Amino acid sequence: MAITERQKQLVRDSFKKVEPISDVAAGIFYDTLFSYDPSLKVLFKGDMKSQGKKLMAALKLAVNTLDNLDALVPVLQKMAIKHVEYGVKLEDYTPVGNALIKTLETGLADAFTPELRAAWSSTYRVMATVMREAAYPNFNASTFKNTKHYNH
Repeated sequence: MAITERQKQLVRDSFKKVEPISDVAAGIFYDTLFSYDPSLKVLFKGDMKSQGKKLMAALKLAVNTLDNLDALVPVLQKMAIKHVEYGVKLEDYTPVGNALIKTLETGLADAFTPELRAAWSSTYRVMATVMREAAYPNFNASTFKNTKHYNH
């Protein structure tokens, strides 16, 4: 499981288009996430605008660190362990990834090509795997099957 140089560049370039509308993108993301899995709303106790800023800051850090995964991995691991304290479950990474892709598709419209979708999907899959492995010691990406059902 890896992210190619081309995929990294696509992710970086597309994120530059999302950054100027980060507040709107964060709103789309959380609206989409909660429509997929309304039970996740209880995990968010604070102001959603500030939560959106945290989300976009974390995404920016990840996107800007794609060329140095050795530096990114410990950050993701620490974040994952913190998320367990907040009540995040192993299965919750699925609707988050789907909401991220849907947000990018909505925000980038025609610029969200199949190649760009694949680049973001690969990037999220790598990040989510690192986080899941850190937070859930028994997690195995090759055997994990999420059986939880989500709204579409």
